[in-house]
Amino acid sequence: MHPAIADASTAHVTPVLIVSAETFASAIAALPPPARAFVAAQGFEPKDGRHLVLPDVEGGIAAVLFGWDPRAAGHDPFMPGKLPGLLPPGTYRLEGLPSEAAPSAVLAFLIGSYRFERYRANPKTSDVRLVLPEGVDGRELTRIAEAVALGRDLVNTPANDLGPDGIEAAARALAARHGAAINVIVGDDLLAQNFPMVHAVGRASAVPPRLIDLTWGDPADPKVTIVGKGVAFDTGGLDIKPASAMALMKKDMGGAAAALALAHMVIDAGLKVRLRVLIPAVENAISGAAFRPGDVLRSRKGLSVEIGNTDAEGRLILADALALADEEEPALIIDYATLTGAARVALGPDLPPFYTDDDAVAERLAALCLAVNDPVWRMPLWRPYDSLLSSKIADINHISSGGFAGSVTAALFLRRFVEKATHVHFDIFAWTPSVKPGRPEGGEVQGARLVYAYLKERFGTGSR
Repeated sequence: MHPAIADASTAHVTPVLIVSAETFASAIAALPPPARAFVAAQGFEPKDGRHLVLPDVEGGIAAVLFGWDPRAAGHDPFMPGKLPGLLPPGTYRLEGLPSEAAPSAVLAFLIGSYRFERYRANPKTSDVRLVLPEGVDGRELTRIAEAVALGRDLVNTPANDLGPDGIEAAARALAARHGAAINVIVGDDLLAQNFPMVHAVGRASAVPPRLIDLTWGDPADPKVTIVGKGVAFDTGGLDIKPASAMALMKKDMGGAAAALALAHMVIDAGLKVRLRVLIPAVENAISGAAFRPGDVLRSRKGLSVEIGNTDAEGRLILADALALADEEEPALIIDYATLTGAARVALGPDLPPFYTDDDAVAERLAALCLAVNDPVWRMPLWRPYDSLLSSKIADINHISSGGFAGSVTAALFLRRFVEKATHVHFDIFAWTPSVKPGRPEGGEVQGARLVYAYLKERFGTGSR
């Protein structure tokens, strides 16, 4: 179980009383007179996300009040994820929460307990624990919380400790934990095995580029392939980024982090799929070997690609990986990529767009994202914009000829490399810019919990 989950037999457990405008009066009436007087003296109101620690007569904690109002503007189902950062050390239980909200509340508590302390001399640990409400599946929530922590750790780790080889090490550790098979193609072997764009983007780095290929499950089960963009650091290449745009580029492997987080959930739950995870892992560095604006690259699919800007490298490495994924005609290809700033302009950091031609898949993802509080928004693969990717000397340019619809045209470029499978592309940010309930500032795993819920619903679990 997750370390923030306490044993139900723990001697002293403090109640966290979930109160709304409707339940506040009855909850207060059940408190001892000193506690009622304290609440009145503090002027506490049960507004969404507010809390009040109630002392007992011996100076300890008698209970905690926590406001819950699903009708409030901006209400977040993960509001209980604030509690690990608000409460004194101890063991707690939630009381008064609607039963249908309990699993989400506990998950929020677990992922809200996350801390990235790798580089601190005196790491802080959370001493706030929660007893599971009755009927809540702690193993399932632990699985999801572990996956979120795995992805966040990878995104938060700076590139000096997580280059392409570090992404490979993380994939190998996951494969070893779950008994998955893994194969990695490194350096010039990428050329020999026909991954020319992965090689071109990563060849300027001192750490060679690579393609990570992890597989798990019964080959007779439906094939599901996850592709994650693994740019360990993005300088922009010869079209170098300004310093302000380069500051967070350690997160440009957020797609790979989401892919590995999803893989952990799928494998640990024993979903009835044959899972394949493909991660092209590179550093977009600058040296005499760097690829250039105006170059024409061959792709695995055979299309020639004119380079419009070396700072749009992610779609190049994804294209080779997607072409490989499509060759075996899986039932579903999902890709995650921190691909465009245009997606952030359109929808902000917390709402990643996704693209697919499959209306049934899109409708189910749109419904499930609300149910699991992993929000996404469908954007159009608008065919007329294909013409913006035209090239005068190659089959296609990898960026659009104007400054419009950057996220759409990136998705349209990727679409050229998938012909046989249903394909869903997520253009994620992989970062929480300011603290939110259950989401500390820093690396974030967007879209992985959603797709896990979708795969679990669609394919079910095996005998594991």
